[in-house]
Amino acid sequence: MSRTPVRPFLIGKDEDGAFRITIRETRYNSQHYPLVTSTLQPNTFKTAAAARAYAREQFGAVAAEVAVQ
Repeated sequence: MSRTPVRPFLIGKDEDGAFRITIRETRYNSQHYPLVTSTLQPNTFKTAAAARAYAREQFGAVAAEVAVQ
């Protein structure tokens, strides 16, 4: 794993074609190695734009914090 920080919100398409949001939390161990915990949210969206808007409204995400897979 690289030491570059990951964006806290990941929008990806699941096997059914729906978009889902994964919230990622990064913490660092005593050697400053990043440990990332990912939590897939239960909500599904028809478009990536709808998922991005939901992340902005519910979690306060800004454009620089959202990655699209």
